[in-house]
Amino acid sequence: MKRITVAKGDGIGPEIMEATLAILQAAGAQIEVDEIEVGEQVYLAGNKSGIAEDAWDVIRRNKVFLKAPITTPQGGGYKSLNVTIRKMLGLYANVRPCLSLHPFVKTKHPGMDVVIIRENEEDLYAGIEHQQTDEVVQCLKLISRPGCEKIVQYAFAYARQYNRSKVTCFTKDNIMKQTDGLFHRVFDEIAPNYPDIQNEHWIVDIGAAKLADTPEAFDVIVMPNLYGDVLSDVAAQIAGSVGLAGSANLGEKCAMFEAIHGSAPRRAGQNLANPSGLLQGAIMMLNHIGQANVAERVQNAWLKTLEDGVHTYDVYQEGLSQQKVGTKEFAEAVIARLGQQPTTLKAVSYANTQALDIPKYKRKPLIDKQLLGVDVFVHWPGNDPDELAALVNRVSTPAIPLSLITNRGIKVWPNGFSETSCTDHWRCRFLPTDGQPINKQAIIHILSNALEVGIDTIKTENLYAFNGQPAFSMGQGQ
Repeated sequence: MKRITVAKGDGIGPEIMEATLAILQAAGAQIEVDEIEVGEQVYLAGNKSGIAEDAWDVIRRNKVFLKAPITTPQGGGYKSLNVTIRKMLGLYANVRPCLSLHPFVKTKHPGMDVVIIRENEEDLYAGIEHQQTDEVVQCLKLISRPGCEKIVQYAFAYARQYNRSKVTCFTKDNIMKQTDGLFHRVFDEIAPNYPDIQNEHWIVDIGAAKLADTPEAFDVIVMPNLYGDVLSDVAAQIAGSVGLAGSANLGEKCAMFEAIHGSAPRRAGQNLANPSGLLQGAIMMLNHIGQANVAERVQNAWLKTLEDGVHTYDVYQEGLSQQKVGTKEFAEAVIARLGQQPTTLKAVSYANTQALDIPKYKRKPLIDKQLLGVDVFVHWPGNDPDELAALVNRVSTPAIPLSLITNRGIKVWPNGFSETSCTDHWRCRFLPTDGQPINKQAIIHILSNALEVGIDTIKTENLYAFNGQPAFSMGQGQ
């Protein structure tokens, strides 16, 4: 018997959770439930995170969390509970299977069977944002080697356990050569450890186009957080419906399972909602806790229900569906088919699937790091880069002169173009004339000079070389 934590959530959450738990109980799931409250009412009671301290204690004790969708109140100051839970509990892997149920659920891609594996803790979802000038705000994109290694290892291990033949990596490393470049390099490092599994890399924009047009070309796709968030919804929708998809959020110690759709407050309390998304999350939960036989029993009964044309309003089709049912009645139909298997759709066999055992990240030996220069970002309301260069040159030193000014990444000095549109946010790069490493005292000297002449410095970024290789981007057009 496994004790799990359950949150019924907001909107349609309580209805679909009750339906899901009824199916699990009827199927013989060996679980005991501790219920907690998260979401809208907790937010409105004054807790900006949407979860109370005692609820955290229950989640951390049980290690397994089945969560219905929640509503985040509109307005500033409220943080996403999903992101908070994923990051606080180290749930680094988000797994979203996207399977066509043709011909019983409408889709243009009857052969689609794709699993999106999304990095879940970092990238732009670090949520580190600042307004820096009147005209410019920034969001920091953080990609780490541990984050890349863990998610790529997970993708290949998942593919092997579930008899998948190929893992594809999506990045935009033709533009973001440092961040997405690291993700791609780690993928290339790990792939040879799985010679039984094909591997490939796509630039995310053309990869997304190919996924939308020909999803049958893909099997398992692994990608950084933002791309994974967007494309897993796209994949779920083109497979049939976002409302049919569930997800697993997995870490070394804890796991959370949920539907990928929202709380749909307009449908709440009407016995209309489709519980399938949350049920799919619960099936992944059963596999995770070693109850694959129950997971298989539930999944096949669910497939049989859809195959028999028993559909909720969101997937009901005149001439194809046989019966339009509500949330409770759909759950009853699944329960009635426990022990049955679909005949047209492919029955599943999970073969005692359980939580994947991924090796823990081991920190590598320190790399030789040398400080080569500094980027100083300044707030300056002018429009002429030559005028700014004349001002900034007053703060440089003969040994570390101003070498470059960019605006939103594009080189505007020296030899910039008058056609380039500029904001009030400028990057001024200082590099030594002899190419030799500098010390941080030189940076302090530059900033002190800037203060004296009235230059509004916003931030600095040190420019490093690792093992002799410069590890910073050039200016566009440089």
